[in-house]
Amino acid sequence: MSQNPAAQNPDAEVPAIQIEGLHKSFGDLHVLKGCDLTVRPGEVAVLVGPSGSGKSTLLRCINQLEDATAGRIRVEGVTQGYAEQPLPDGRWQRLSPKQIAAQRSRIGMVFQRFQLFPHMTALANVMEAPVHVLGEPKAQAEATARELLARVGLADRADHYPAELSGGQQQRVAIARALAMKPELMLFDEPTSALDPELVAEVLAVLQDLAREGMTMVVVTHEMGFAREVADTVVFMDEGRIIEQGPPAEVIERPRSERLKGFLASVL
Repeated sequence: MSQNPAAQNPDAEVPAIQIEGLHKSFGDLHVLKGCDLTVRPGEVAVLVGPSGSGKSTLLRCINQLEDATAGRIRVEGVTQGYAEQPLPDGRWQRLSPKQIAAQRSRIGMVFQRFQLFPHMTALANVMEAPVHVLGEPKAQAEATARELLARVGLADRADHYPAELSGGQQQRVAIARALAMKPELMLFDEPTSALDPELVAEVLAVLQDLAREGMTMVVVTHEMGFAREVADTVVFMDEGRIIEQGPPAEVIERPRSERLKGFLASVL
């Protein structure tokens, strides 16, 4: 479990993420059904549950890759996607695409598939956004990128192209690329699901290092050992709802609902 002091003191700071009454529908398909979740600074929240339970959609709503149908999401106390105050008629005013992009730039996200630029080296992949989005000088961006590649154990692979890297190495480059934007929090959507089993540990080790350094993280994963060892909060979702949430010792070791008991029996 991470030892970040802010994660241990509920009254220390404004929540890193606060989700209230979140709903998301795709046409007639109601995917998220009134989710409430608070993640505190420095905390690691791990989302678990069966496929199709809404975990990835919840993550995508936090990062505004999907627009919530109802409810509110705040990051560091700032409402995402909308002006802080409603209009006189009670409607919420949508932010401009540029304002939304600015909010999203503060959040790093790593996907199942690595989504690296195949024609760029690992170093160039990590440098790309700081140079073209943040406007960093190339020399500064390169120095930071090399530091980040070293941080994820890939200093000797900086000049390799994605096709020359293993899946685990590509995912670690993707993590370094997200960190290059200096995010306030990191979202991981099943970061090991596309990897061969022997490569999973090297990616989870990077996440454990980030947790020890105090990075706020929300991780969707089926790796229950990681959830048990690293999470401050485990969140179990099923059919678009948060069924149980709490410390791993409670949620994993002493589940209350029959649905969670059945899920754990199938995965442990």
